[in-house]
Amino acid sequence: MSVEQHIRQPDRPVWVKSSHSGTNGGDCVEVSVDARVVRVRDSKRPEGPVLAFPRARWTAFTAYVAERRP
Repeated sequence: MSVEQHIRQPDRPVWVKSSHSGTNGGDCVEVSVDARVVRVRDSKRPEGPVLAFPRARWTAFTAYVAERRP
């Protein structure tokens, strides 16, 4: 991976693949977080749709899910 890929460009989000995503082409989710918004997309279709959530809503959602996790 080149150094250029790590330089944040203001007009382009930096995407990070979930640590729970497998390496064999299964369910792969990427997120991009900035000061106000959390974006989520399918890493297998980066040109596809992106879900965007206000950070406060995303934080509430992940807390809710974590409380109900077995």
